[in-house]
Amino acid sequence: MTDFGSGAGSYGELGTITAPPFAVRPDPETLFLRRSDRFRALADGHPLKPYLIFLADLASAQHWVQQELPPVTPPEAETVARARAHHMPPLDRQGFSPDAVCTATLDRLLVLFADCHMPDQARTALRRVAEADPASRTVMMRAVLADAIPVEAIAEHVLVAAALQVHFARLAATLDPKALVQVGDAVCPACGGRPVVSVIDEIGGANAARYCICAQCSTQWNYVRIRCTSCGSTKGISYQEVEGAGGTIKAETCSECGHYAKVLYRDKDPGLDPVADDVATLGLDLLVRETGMKRGSVNPFMLGV
Repeated sequence: MTDFGSGAGSYGELGTITAPPFAVRPDPETLFLRRSDRFRALADGHPLKPYLIFLADLASAQHWVQQELPPVTPPEAETVARARAHHMPPLDRQGFSPDAVCTATLDRLLVLFADCHMPDQARTALRRVAEADPASRTVMMRAVLADAIPVEAIAEHVLVAAALQVHFARLAATLDPKALVQVGDAVCPACGGRPVVSVIDEIGGANAARYCICAQCSTQWNYVRIRCTSCGSTKGISYQEVEGAGGTIKAETCSECGHYAKVLYRDKDPGLDPVADDVATLGLDLLVRETGMKRGSVNPFMLGV
């Protein structure tokens, strides 16, 4: 079940105003199944249909693999308290080493996904990851967590990234959102990751609140509207969208740092998924890049398209 961090309401002239909770932890039991369904819905008639179906199958494997896994080991209470005191994320990406559950997650995901239809290049990549020794796998995991996937091995790292998304979402789901604090501009308070997109949504009774969504663990955290998620500037912010898109997905551009990131308006379309709709709106990326802007958000599934 989705859980919220602290966010007490305050009374104003117009009545009770509910402050948005700072953090919302993911629900991995439903997250990837909904994502798979969204990928399939978006694939119909889409120019990227084969790739969207491929990712739908991968998201489905991310969902079903959890049925076969033992529980994750949450960080100790002392670790969480220390992280809070020092404004650090309790899930350590930099010092990450895969434990038995993480290893099992990757192993089982590869087995499940192997039954799906995929291009020969993806099949070859799957075999390479399956046959890789533990040290090589750890190197790939650390590259994913450092947002430093090598261009010559994107296909292999996409599979590793999918397993890590499952593992970190399960870890983040064990955290008390009230124990999470801001650790930096557009930095995930749970794992220190960067956002895939931000959303405008009604969460915890707060209308049209903005939340960044972590590309790694899917934790959501409250973020100021009209503020760059790359540099934190409130100057030089503008918005672009594809003509006829209905205002549900826009690119927030920042002239101060030259980066952009997408904003999904779930208050207009609750069915939007941060990962699936990011991939499916590649045309918006191409439009914004023509102006010289660089992408400031993270999505491993966008690297090869």
